[in-house]
Amino acid sequence: MNIKKLASILFQRRVIVALLIALQAAVLLLYMLWFSSDFIYAYWGCVVLSLLAVLVIVSRQTDPGYKIAWIIPILLFPAFGWLVYLLCGGNKLSARKRRKMQGMDRTMLEQLERDFKADELKRFGADAVNQARYLEQYARCPVYRNTYTQYFALGDDVFPVMLEELRKAQHYIFLEYFIIGPGVFWDSIVEILKERHAAGVDVRVIYDDVGSLNTLPMNYAKKFERETGIPCCFFNRFKPIISIRMNNRDHRKFCIIDGHTAFTGGINLADEYINRTIRFGHWKDSAILLKGEAVWSMTVMFLTMWEYIRDVEEDYSSFRPERLPPEAALGSDHYVQPYADNPLDEEAVGETVYLNLISKAKHYIYAMTPYLIISDSVNTALCNAAKSGVDVRIMTPHIPDKPLVFELTRAHYESLLEAGVKIFEYVPGFVHAKNMVVDDLYAVVGSINLDYRSMFLHFEDAVWLCHDPSVLAVKADFLATQEKCLPITLEQCLDHSWARRLFRSILRVMAPLL
Repeated sequence: MNIKKLASILFQRRVIVALLIALQAAVLLLYMLWFSSDFIYAYWGCVVLSLLAVLVIVSRQTDPGYKIAWIIPILLFPAFGWLVYLLCGGNKLSARKRRKMQGMDRTMLEQLERDFKADELKRFGADAVNQARYLEQYARCPVYRNTYTQYFALGDDVFPVMLEELRKAQHYIFLEYFIIGPGVFWDSIVEILKERHAAGVDVRVIYDDVGSLNTLPMNYAKKFERETGIPCCFFNRFKPIISIRMNNRDHRKFCIIDGHTAFTGGINLADEYINRTIRFGHWKDSAILLKGEAVWSMTVMFLTMWEYIRDVEEDYSSFRPERLPPEAALGSDHYVQPYADNPLDEEAVGETVYLNLISKAKHYIYAMTPYLIISDSVNTALCNAAKSGVDVRIMTPHIPDKPLVFELTRAHYESLLEAGVKIFEYVPGFVHAKNMVVDDLYAVVGSINLDYRSMFLHFEDAVWLCHDPSVLAVKADFLATQEKCLPITLEQCLDHSWARRLFRSILRVMAPLL
């Protein structure tokens, strides 16, 4: 029985892939060590190449922390540092991939430019106009009125509403999620998808291959499509090769119905997100429902990703809804701006939105995030806001899902606490929500964590809310959840051994590569 159990573990896809990558790394290391010891001239040639790699890194317009994280190992191991950077550190696409990515951006602009209306926000001040204009110009995502929103403080709450809305679909259902896992949540959705597909509804499913590595078998997309007739595909097949491209994941969360109703937020389609399965205590997550004009922007985001993965062309005009649900009229005086972030376009949209919110805040900033692994820019902005008298509060988990990442999150506490930022850990379990609310005026709800992966490596999405009722709902959720949190003090951070503090310092330096 033990042998069977061991065999089942060893032959899991994630174990095989991890072993193959480790084998490649070991072969590369041994080869370069032998090469550098037996061929002295070649060794010094590699040193020169490593120095050139450092110059390239310094000259790139990327986050300073990312540069430092690469420069240190390259200088420590000059014999092969340049080669590792060449394999894992660049962000260059093949000509074909570049054309496809440019096509996504071009399609977003073609389909959505007519909806640009940032100047309508002038009555809310320059900060609102500038934020909306930035997202229109650099993310190709318009700001909309006539959109009703409803914020859900827990995945448990949004689950029945999502099922209800899916049952109403008449034209199409688009699902795009980082993780899909068999269980009550996904199985309930599948039954509705099959029913609506049989009724002639266009149903499509996208999931991320790495996100679902532990929950779905390798050929799940083909099996699902064969058994249900519903088109299904995965993003960026995870291959056992050392490459930066494997870090680019589709972390977005979309449930889009008929182009006028949509859900997004932190929840994936697995049972822990609705607390039907308990993994790390109580799972604190959030979601937002949109009904109205703004959903068209999310529909275009999905279709551009579908075109990219399936290598097809869509007739977008056939998907634009002719009518909006009656709830849309409730949002006639509010502004909602869904947006997406592409890690390969050299524009850090997710980070910039957060930085804009932080730097413009006058009274308070409340943020929930499962991982607090922030760039120097975000760290400085949060510290400066707190030093200026803004009430800055950040909520993170108390029960970790990944011990090393949790240690890295805590490694960022000290400098923030010294500046006056208040940090709270959610004692009942794991916070997975990705929210920020500022001054009762603005809020962001979406898939974007306060970490390097979300802000620089993943495809992400979120919704920016301006003077929308859901802004206050996000604030109320934060304050209610804070009652279940443990306040973290600077004394607690300092009360650790020198070895642990050194370890945390090393983790902070290497954070962009983890």
